[in-house]
Amino acid sequence: MRKLCLLAALAAALFLTACEQHAVENPLHYSDAPVASGQTAYRLEPHPLYNAQTLGNLFQPLVDYLNREQPGVHIELEASRDYQAYEQKFRAREAEILMPNPWQTIEAMKVGYHVIAQWGNAEDFKGIFVVRKDGGIQMPADLKGKVVSYPSPTALAAAVMPQYYLHTQGIDINTDIQNHYVGSQESSIMNVYMGNSSAGATWPPPWRLFQKKHPAEAAELKVIWETPHLLNNSVMVRDDVPQAVREGIQRALLDLPMTPQGRLILSKMETSQFHAATDATYDIVKEYVARFEKEVRPIERK
Repeated sequence: MRKLCLLAALAAALFLTACEQHAVENPLHYSDAPVASGQTAYRLEPHPLYNAQTLGNLFQPLVDYLNREQPGVHIELEASRDYQAYEQKFRAREAEILMPNPWQTIEAMKVGYHVIAQWGNAEDFKGIFVVRKDGGIQMPADLKGKVVSYPSPTALAAAVMPQYYLHTQGIDINTDIQNHYVGSQESSIMNVYMGNSSAGATWPPPWRLFQKKHPAEAAELKVIWETPHLLNNSVMVRDDVPQAVREGIQRALLDLPMTPQGRLILSKMETSQFHAATDATYDIVKEYVARFEKEVRPIERK
């Protein structure tokens, strides 16, 4: 019965994801309190590495903490439907504060956002391949002619880096395998569990969360390969956010590991700490992206 329920839930999720590809974006806002008189409102938007409900549960405590640390400022959490909707929104400069992946970081710089922190340790930002234990996949060549699932073509750790890994292993990702972009990290993993893909690409934090939420299903899967690590996600602010607010957000983020409450917020996010960073920190990502696009494919499908 548990498996039937899980099958039904996944089918519904996949159906909704397919429908939403053509739906108008209706941002989901999370706030525990209305904006008080005299407060300035800002929107904080993480990239959609989780579904909207999970993202709200994990990131709302961080937003509440930032609001407590900055009198006169009210921050609201906003979720996007998928990677493409998120990218459209930051290119339109809709949110004041972003938490994008490294590729989105270098794209957001082009429209006036600037890095104030790296979100998590660089060593945790790597692609991993999940397969069924009984799936018969032993080496990259076993994937030829088979389906590999990813959240999005612009997911750096969960699509770009895994595809570059396969490229270095002699796999032409444009002709040797079928690439299915399924909308979320959890869907990428679940497609493997369901047998819809022979391997699923993701990265460590969503895989750890999946193991906690779905231990029985995770027990039938294993991580078979991982890529070298790169820089982790960033925190960015729009260029019209006052310097005092920008510095206050950065200081509050860097101070999180110093208190039990802060460490709890970080653990919920599957993040060890925030590190100070600037736009220049992400120059290495620009180099990686240029190499990938020259050797493998354009990151954005036109």
